[in-house]
Amino acid sequence: MTHCKRIALSLPAPTGDVQGTIELAQAAEAAGYDDLWLADAGGLDALTLTPLLLEKTRKVRVGIAVVPAYTRTPGVLASTLTVIGQAYPGRFVPGLGTSSHTIIEGWHGLKLEKPLTRMKETVALMRTMMAGEKTSFEGETLRSKGYRQGPIEGMPIYLAALRPKMIEAAAEIADGVILNLFPRSALPRIMEHVAIGAERAGKKPEDVEIVCRHMVVVTRDKTLGREAFRGAFVSYYSTPVYNKFLAWAGYEDAANEIREGWAARDRDRTAAALPDELVDEIGLIGTAEETQALMRGYADGGIHTNIVSCIYPTPEIFQATYDAFTPANFSF
Repeated sequence: MTHCKRIALSLPAPTGDVQGTIELAQAAEAAGYDDLWLADAGGLDALTLTPLLLEKTRKVRVGIAVVPAYTRTPGVLASTLTVIGQAYPGRFVPGLGTSSHTIIEGWHGLKLEKPLTRMKETVALMRTMMAGEKTSFEGETLRSKGYRQGPIEGMPIYLAALRPKMIEAAAEIADGVILNLFPRSALPRIMEHVAIGAERAGKKPEDVEIVCRHMVVVTRDKTLGREAFRGAFVSYYSTPVYNKFLAWAGYEDAANEIREGWAARDRDRTAAALPDELVDEIGLIGTAEETQALMRGYADGGIHTNIVSCIYPTPEIFQATYDAFTPANFSF
């Protein structure tokens, strides 16, 4: 199956409230956005918000990038996905991920251990559960015995991935791969590992939908946009998961400097380790025409579903970013 190119909007709304997010979802559907994708990193719970958005829209697809696999059991995930999938067939795309040490260990007080094994076992258990089979599973990180629920057909599972082993596993065992915060120069390498994983499962690489949340600032003031990116994401690259990913993507010196600056609690040093050139490699920052050209480049490089996430949501910049990628102003 060849996936079409889709343009999506990241939610929740800049207001951060439920009603504002519903209203933005309705407006985005009316404007022609193909998808709406939620994050699940605190604040509004994505799995609770999803059915509200589906109920208040007519045809737009709603996805989550991503639900942390550590904060809900496979049984809870399977039963929740089944409810949403039965109520809104074909319109819901759940994405799972390991999240980060900040969220799993800091916020939730859990251990982020054996992430690759945890993801594989989570998907295996969820597939069993959603097929209506009784569980009898004893893994390294999970176990379940005697759970059974009604089956649901056609429910996809997408997985977030950064480095090679997880990218390959996601392409192998899931229906889609979710990418995030990678330098553009790393995309060909990422796609090579997607192909390896897909072929391991007897699938064609093009059968695996590739989703990416892009950090976008439509502005003529690139300095402002770059500073917004640093303010939002330098802390991400200080965490073990994203720091190792940045090094793997070819920026080992920057990764080391970020890690050392963060450990020294020197925020200026840490931010300076993300120079303009690297920020421009990761974010889509510039005029409408410049960011649109970059978005088309991602699509040409293999990204099917391209999510617009405005990272500097003043009303003016959010509106400019939103408008730049409506079908009236943008196409692949």
